[in-house]
Amino acid sequence: MTIWIDVEDLYEYAKDNARPRGIPRLSFELYAELVAARGEAAVRFLRHSKSGDTLYAVTWADVCALYQGMGADQVSRPSRPATVVSADGAAGGENALRSVAQRVAERLPSQVRNPLVQSAKHFLEGFRLSAKALRAAASRGPVSARPSEAADGLRDVRAVAKPGDVLLVFGAHWVLPAYGERIAAVKAATGLRVALLIYDVIPALHPEWCGRFMVKLFTEWLSRMLPIADMTFAISQATAADAEAWARRMKLPLAGSVMPIPIGTGFSGAVSAPAGRTPAIGALPGGLSPGGYALFVSTIEARKNHLAAFRAWRRLLNENPVEKVPDLVFAGRVGWLVDDLMIQIANADHLGGKIKVIGELDDATLAALYRGCRFTIFPSLYEGWGLPVTESLGYGKVCLASNRASVPEAGGDFCAYYDPDDMNETVAVFQRAIDHPEWIAGMEARIAAEFKPISWSATAEAVLRRIESQSVFNLA
Repeated sequence: MTIWIDVEDLYEYAKDNARPRGIPRLSFELYAELVAARGEAAVRFLRHSKSGDTLYAVTWADVCALYQGMGADQVSRPSRPATVVSADGAAGGENALRSVAQRVAERLPSQVRNPLVQSAKHFLEGFRLSAKALRAAASRGPVSARPSEAADGLRDVRAVAKPGDVLLVFGAHWVLPAYGERIAAVKAATGLRVALLIYDVIPALHPEWCGRFMVKLFTEWLSRMLPIADMTFAISQATAADAEAWARRMKLPLAGSVMPIPIGTGFSGAVSAPAGRTPAIGALPGGLSPGGYALFVSTIEARKNHLAAFRAWRRLLNENPVEKVPDLVFAGRVGWLVDDLMIQIANADHLGGKIKVIGELDDATLAALYRGCRFTIFPSLYEGWGLPVTESLGYGKVCLASNRASVPEAGGDFCAYYDPDDMNETVAVFQRAIDHPEWIAGMEARIAAEFKPISWSATAEAVLRRIESQSVFNLA
């Protein structure tokens, strides 16, 4: 049996991103362990043809080169310092433009201001996407260019796959047009079994946290893929249950139950615990001092609930001497549906400098932030798993975490949980962490003694056990 892995989404991601995050990082870790476990002859990789009617084989070396190219600014060039947004909200050209536009708009009447704001948003989005594409192209060179299908070594999967082989759809493939139709056609032509991995069902269950176009793309993709998948995996029990419930509601057939798989702790080079690696440690950015800040690692988006963290920190500052409250670091790029929040933070002078927003950061800087923080927070409203939680534990740091969805699965008995919709409860947990360092120290001692990081090889083995099980291939 050959395991074929569709990696077209990685190539698509590389067009607009100079650094891998989230799903691309997770999927690559898993692919590497699958290759290590079964070898390159048994685990092979596929891209999509230009015509869109089939998939063709590429080498593992090609995939590695693409991935390493996305991290080229970490490997082959000096690392850029992390960007800390100053109290007036300025951090580079885009934020400077936003700051100027905001000050001008505040002086205009609403009937003029509102259309102007909408136009400015469209302009800034175009500016951002163009700049991102130019940076990505400059950093990667020709790595992600699609080779000719006729080139040596590229084989049409219809000519090389055999019945009983398995096609893994384990990436963010909803971004590819007519994806389900293409996979259905390849499956019919080859007899391939299809294995699907679901990271979350957020656009289907909570469209209020996503762009409208993403909701449409994702729900169409999931509706098409679930019925043709011969086996379906999920990255948590909560996500598995949500996917099954959504499929029942939409009257979509499933070939068996959705199987949750264990997710590795951290990433190669980022967290030492999973594989005993010693990561490079960078300098703390923005004048931060060890033990002087709490850390919130995540893209800044509505679902992650940075608004609650902002409100909680304001209350802490109102109810405590300023010097008693640690800084709060938002470590992650500014994402979607948070324009109002970012304006509030800027207008509040970053709570007197107590909130620091750090944009793009490399693994060494992230490692330094984890090592130096007093504790981490994660008030997310919904997660497919909760990588920042396990990453925090991998560094031996306590996470004050939301009690929603899969987050308690990720954190187990090693976190302090609260209802992210209950501000009083949230503030009370944060206050306890500030007032009682011995409580945090005791939890850290328990993490050091009892927390068992999950290796990515364990993730791969769980997948292999399922897809190599004879009972799976007998499913009708």
